[in-house]
Amino acid sequence: MKSVEIGAFEAKNRLSELLQRAEKGQKIYITRRGRRVAVLAGAADDESSLESDRRTLIKEIRAFRAAARPGPEPLKRLIEEGRK
Repeated sequence: MKSVEIGAFEAKNRLSELLQRAEKGQKIYITRRGRRVAVLAGAADDESSLESDRRTLIKEIRAFRAAARPGPEPLKRLIEEGRK
């Protein structure tokens, strides 16, 4: 389904229609002075996207932690340097 751009004033006046379209899966970009400032999308799309993003982030953090190794400098010296 094709996404749409609509000005903030017009979006305010047509909110009910835009909500129905978003519920059906269409993404509506709300603009102010020609610049995108918000996205109106169905909640199901948002939840699945957030869950996917969360899983990806957790995998990246786990990979980073697995690859992290202590450096040659003692931790106490690094802490002292940070306090200067």
